[in-house]
Amino acid sequence: LGWSTPEDIVYYDDVFRARIPINYHVGCMGLAPASHDFVDSIPPMPSGGNLDNKRLGIGMTIYYPVEVEGALFSAGDAHAAQGDSELDGTGIETSLTGTFKFTVIKPEEFSPGLATVDFPLGSTETEWIIHGYTETDYLETYKDNPGAIYNNSDINKAMKNAFTQTRDFLQAEYGLTEFEAWTIITTGVDFSTTQLVDGNWGVHAVVPKSLFVENPRNTCPVAEPADGSSKISAGLGAIVAVVMLFVLI
Repeated sequence: LGWSTPEDIVYYDDVFRARIPINYHVGCMGLAPASHDFVDSIPPMPSGGNLDNKRLGIGMTIYYPVEVEGALFSAGDAHAAQGDSELDGTGIETSLTGTFKFTVIKPEEFSPGLATVDFPLGSTETEWIIHGYTETDYLETYKDNPGAIYNNSDINKAMKNAFTQTRDFLQAEYGLTEFEAWTIITTGVDFSTTQLVDGNWGVHAVVPKSLFVENPRNTCPVAEPADGSSKISAGLGAIVAVVMLFVLI
């Protein structure tokens, strides 16, 4: 395994008194930010990072704003299972190999909703997943000392930002008035804590696409297969859509 210990290894095989469903997903995934040459991989940011959303698994598409040439995609922190909030700091941590495909969406191809996105936006066939953090861009708020986010994370601000992102996205994507968006959110949208452990705490909205009479928009063109490089042919201002197809353990 790449490490050793002078003491005998003790293995425990007692059956645990609960059965946790397996749900392979990637906790930390995203693109490089433009503002800093070096960033902590733990707090999430507009271009992605350590969202720790258990829904970011096989079949979900997630849209990331591109801030640097080539996008510079990276992924890690794989989990076999995790609950919303990842409350004690870990899920069931694991190692996996994922197969991804990428789509570069140019600004002229944006749907009205995508044009509002300054956060990682998740999408499945049935749901939108809209993320909000304590600070939408903590690297801007604490640009001189990004580590300050750890002492200033606030779930109330995360909830407010998640609501604002959800309202603005629904208004743009579906042509709603502000009051129509409020009504749909309060009657049909679920909010959950994404994580309370990473700094820049997160809340996400789960928006059923079935709420809308019109067919859900499909904003993702034909995907480009991954070639093993972290660089993607994406210019500034574009959005990269990433979907995980399957995993190998």
